[in-house]
Amino acid sequence: MNKAVFLDRDGVINRKAPEGDYVVRWDEFEILPGVVEAIRILNQSAYRVIVVTNQRAVAKNKMTLSELEEIHGKLIATVAEHGGMIDGIYFCPHDLESNCRCRKPKAGMLLRALEEFEIDPQRSWMVGDSPVDIEAGKRSGCRTALVGAGLNRTDGDMGADILAGDLSQAVELILRADVSPPLSTSLG
Repeated sequence: MNKAVFLDRDGVINRKAPEGDYVVRWDEFEILPGVVEAIRILNQSAYRVIVVTNQRAVAKNKMTLSELEEIHGKLIATVAEHGGMIDGIYFCPHDLESNCRCRKPKAGMLLRALEEFEIDPQRSWMVGDSPVDIEAGKRSGCRTALVGAGLNRTDGDMGADILAGDLSQAVELILRADVSPPLSTSLG
């Protein structure tokens, strides 16, 4: 089975819009420093890299599905231009009041990706910047990493397995946590 690192989008991959606002055009999409390199390192370490993102702006008619898919296509292309690869992007276009199974903190997007990519959740990670990301990761059986702005929250670390300043640091800690101990030899 494969292993993966699931990434929240806004606040992990790109700069988050101000509170109550949304990133709705590519020219507003600012990839955070070190993100592309971190994705490339994950690729080189045999991790699938999958984005799982709530995109409420679609439900609020701030953007269309085709505009969202255009942003995601350009993100994939930009990462590829720099030697990295995003294996898939899953998004929830529903509003908070929706009772969908995909909107984080529910684990629907992760569970779908786990099945479609034949991923072992116990060997995988969810990296996010909010309580909903950490909860979705835990509900799907993955280990979790809380990054960036999420560290400044008053509700603590939310039970995340790793705390990191940004994606680059999270990847370094993930790789360190996943180093297997040397194989022991036994006589027999």
